[in-house]
Amino acid sequence: QEWENSFVTWDPQDFCNISQVVLPMETYWSPHILILERVNRQNSNFDYVTIGHNGSFVSTQPFQVTLTCSLMILKFPFDTQTCNVSVASFLHPVTEFVMKTKRTEAAMMKDSQRYFLTDGEWKFTNLSFIEYIEQLDNGEFSVVTYVVSMERRPTLYILNLILPTCALYLLDMAVLFGPSSLEEKISFQIAIILGSSMLAVILNNILPTSSNKPPMIGTH
Repeated sequence: QEWENSFVTWDPQDFCNISQVVLPMETYWSPHILILERVNRQNSNFDYVTIGHNGSFVSTQPFQVTLTCSLMILKFPFDTQTCNVSVASFLHPVTEFVMKTKRTEAAMMKDSQRYFLTDGEWKFTNLSFIEYIEQLDNGEFSVVTYVVSMERRPTLYILNLILPTCALYLLDMAVLFGPSSLEEKISFQIAIILGSSMLAVILNNILPTSSNKPPMIGTH
């Protein structure tokens, strides 16, 4: 966060050429920022701000946030999810406090790709932002929403879920139209039904239950 305070200025030549100082956050006024989609937050102990001789304030506070996002898993495991991170301050209306992003989307995307080092289930694909005014009952407030796009890596699900399901269906077709006796077909069908039920249980444990539409591979 960066902002200016015209009441906090000095001439570095009068103070041993000191052009900036680091002070605790509660020394001066600082904007109260909140994340609208936040569920849980782990704050850092770095509650300090860098003050420049020209009245510029720079505050860097790393923290970890758990957010709520609406998932669309219809195309699972080939789905792409977007999650919004809305930053706002409802203590000051837009006539007193306006938030702007300093960097461009390309610069933020480059930094995000550099910081996103995990090689897990999700692949970071895009980051964009939207600046708008939110109208509430008691006034208008400035809001900045960051839109994070993530793409699921489907390799694990193809090997452990889709290929076994296709093998079961092919085996079902082969047994159904094969020259086997009726008793053998019934026993094979029971085994295939049990295998399909186990795959359905695994799929149900993997996917979230809050999605509006079930995945296509779970409806067949």
